[in-house]
Amino acid sequence: MEIGKKLHKLREDKKMSMYRLTQITGVSGHHIKGIEEGTRQPTIETLHRLVTALGSSLAEIFNDDTECAYLSEKERQLLENFRTLSEEKADALLKMSEVLNK
Repeated sequence: MEIGKKLHKLREDKKMSMYRLTQITGVSGHHIKGIEEGTRQPTIETLHRLVTALGSSLAEIFNDDTECAYLSEKERQLLENFRTLSEEKADALLKMSEVLNK
């Protein structure tokens, strides 16, 4: 899938209007529309601002898989918290999550 199409799908999945994305990122609606339609190529900086505002990452946008899994806000928060844990606490949390999944 092309980057513009992925960006458009991500924006729709997040139920965010182009106007709102423009307000958050400072990127013009005309430019966003062109990117989504494939008639404009964004810089990495612009693309980063757009995907970050949509709760995604450049890695997910450049992923060649047709299906991208976008983290929910809770998943993102859990991952950020997990990354700050010591090795011992991370292992304990993993074991706890295995117990909760049973």
